[in-house]
Amino acid sequence: MSDAREITIYEVGPRDGLQNEPDDVATPVKRELIERLVGAGIPRIELTSFMSPKWIPKLADADELSKIAPRDPGVAYAGLIANQRGYDRFLDADLPVLALVVSVSDTHNRKNLNRGTQETLDAFRPITEQAKRDGKTLRMYASTCCGCPYEGRISTAQAMGVIEQLVAMGADEVGIADSLGVGTPDQIREVVQAAKGIFPADKLALHLHDTYGRALVNLMTGYDEGIRIFDASLGGLGGCPYAPGASGNLATEDVVDLFEGMGIPTGVDLDALIDTTLWLEQDVLKRPLPSRVFRAKAAKRGQDAG
Repeated sequence: MSDAREITIYEVGPRDGLQNEPDDVATPVKRELIERLVGAGIPRIELTSFMSPKWIPKLADADELSKIAPRDPGVAYAGLIANQRGYDRFLDADLPVLALVVSVSDTHNRKNLNRGTQETLDAFRPITEQAKRDGKTLRMYASTCCGCPYEGRISTAQAMGVIEQLVAMGADEVGIADSLGVGTPDQIREVVQAAKGIFPADKLALHLHDTYGRALVNLMTGYDEGIRIFDASLGGLGGCPYAPGASGNLATEDVVDLFEGMGIPTGVDLDALIDTTLWLEQDVLKRPLPSRVFRAKAAKRGQDAG
């Protein structure tokens, strides 16, 4: 029998993390990263984005990466799209989970997708209908649920206006995203409670950024409200290219260490994850990564080796 406390990590590093890196990461290296994540026990991975290379050049290899990524029956890969052309590429890639994102903030959505929020939702409807016919799982993000760099604080009513439409479109999972990292526990609680009124808690996910150091407390607020799916990025990679000042995603190591420390299963091998992040930092990106748990564990390894 599964543990009702158990959480699921949805790893976004290969997509949301690497898309913001200043230097290109070679496709075979990305494959190795994914292989290492699978080996560490990560059950769900957002592999890439099928956006135009003009807008997301770091993920221009989406089609090739999808072909060579290691396939494991215990791992569900997702691909992000923005339009019908992206969906056609996603379909050719034969991934099981379709990810779509729309911003609650109309201004942010125009910066991100070059069209308004409602226009995006309307354009997604025929795509989601086709995805359902094709047997795909729909993961739909409502981003900027707490705040926007252009419009300021986002109300729960605004967020729910988008979430309600995502649910109506047949979302199998809805990601509540604090894209700027400005959310506070009271905001997270309010949005999650409202979302639970129309959608099961076990089908909601939290996507948090750690700009103001509140991601973990916001995560625990969501957990206390029944959320069991959490987006995270190894090493704390990432940010939002259209949210100035937003720092990286909540670090996978920090999430795993917190829950395992409380006796709550994650299914992830933290040591293997630390090995992967150390390899990524030293051999691939060649820059420090911000995960607090990674930094502490790596420092301890250095002391023990000395």
